[in-house]
Amino acid sequence: QRSLQRPRLVWRRRVGLVAVAILVVGVLGMAGCGTGPATSPKPLPPSDRAGYEYVFYDNFDTPAPLGTFLDVYGDTFRAYDEPYQDTSRSKRGTTSGYYDPGRTLSVANGNLDAWLHYDSTLGKYLVSAVIPKLPTMAYGQFVIRLRTDKIPGYKAVPLLWPDSDNWPADGEIDFPEGPLDGSPWSAVMHYAQSDGGQDSFDTGVNGDHWHDYEIDWSPGQVDFLVDGKRIGRATHAVPAQPMHWVLQFETLPDGPAPSKDAQGHVYIDWVKVYRAVSSSSP
Repeated sequence: QRSLQRPRLVWRRRVGLVAVAILVVGVLGMAGCGTGPATSPKPLPPSDRAGYEYVFYDNFDTPAPLGTFLDVYGDTFRAYDEPYQDTSRSKRGTTSGYYDPGRTLSVANGNLDAWLHYDSTLGKYLVSAVIPKLPTMAYGQFVIRLRTDKIPGYKAVPLLWPDSDNWPADGEIDFPEGPLDGSPWSAVMHYAQSDGGQDSFDTGVNGDHWHDYEIDWSPGQVDFLVDGKRIGRATHAVPAQPMHWVLQFETLPDGPAPSKDAQGHVYIDWVKVYRAVSSSSP
């Protein structure tokens, strides 16, 4: 069971702290979180799936050295930023991970690179959460191709989080989820109900090799696929409210802080989001 203390709640707290700024740029901020009518400013290619159109597509073909990711890709992505902490903060306080896109994110060789590491100058574990700027969406197909180094003490958990921040009542969908130590990863759908609960499925893979991971979210059903093969289907208390996609890589919430020597990279080849051609966003 995941901690009730979620990074999305940190974002909500941040909004409260910078309310004046939000009033100035509210439309842009809402679009970035998936709670407004944003669309990708990049021209979208023809869809590769019959009956579905792209809502979002990026294959990271433009290089962005460390420290410049949001300068280069800020039209299509946002990111949690410093000094906000990851899910581990409720258990480990200042030895949790800190979001820092400037010191973790870069693009090279057609891959988005999230460098997870301890920064001895700052005295902090640095982690990453990248958010594609999507329109408001309930239902769709969310696909990511990635692989990771072995980085003990860290984990991968790309997820769909409710725009409402109303957790657990509006649910949560995590895929792929697992530690970066070579252990098998899982797919988890948290029930959209006030007393929580979840369905969990083994993927049979870990981050050592390239794989395509897909959340296929439709009314009353969530399918999880690895390389196009379904590994699980959830049908109980399926989320029905709009959600946004967070490509999140963080320290493990349970257990001690990672070794200060532990460091490595998460590589993302591309991300794609589809919806049925007949559907429309609010």
